[in-house]
Amino acid sequence: MNYVIRSIRADEWPAVKALRLLALRDPIAHLAFLETYEEAQAKLDSFWQERAAGASEGSSTVRQFVVEGPDSEWAGTLTVLMEEPGTKDWAGLPVERRQGHVVGVYVRPEHRGCGLTEVLFDEAVQWAWAAGAERVRLMVHEDNGRAQRFYRRAGFRPSGVTVAFFRDAAQQELEFVLERD
Repeated sequence: MNYVIRSIRADEWPAVKALRLLALRDPIAHLAFLETYEEAQAKLDSFWQERAAGASEGSSTVRQFVVEGPDSEWAGTLTVLMEEPGTKDWAGLPVERRQGHVVGVYVRPEHRGCGLTEVLFDEAVQWAWAAGAERVRLMVHEDNGRAQRFYRRAGFRPSGVTVAFFRDAAQQELEFVLERD
């Protein structure tokens, strides 16, 4: 593979924005992301600049990783948020131990199925372990079977924790976890 997995740099905010907008056009974006294309597109450049700076190389609390193709085009991304014990997560649930929380997973359709997602996850999980995470977790919509199958192949398992889907409380998001060996 002629791809590079790396952390973003703060000055790459235009590419961060462009890839996020592309991800929000994916047919399952309504299940996978907490915002719509229209909401993200309306955000000021200062938002994207701050987002990229906060998740760039050198950050110890948030890290966005990208897969850069041979033509320098970004083929995919994911972000890891470090969550600290004694705090509450995005759903208001208590965080009981230091953990990485994977969010914003996206690989362009033309790059799917060739192992990029696996190496992207490997890099992100290794970063979380190096940052002191005791486990890595993510949330996945109950109807997002494609993502659930991948997460299981990557070693993540359902924890039994569920939260109501923010757009429809009758639907559930499932927590999947990868425990540190």
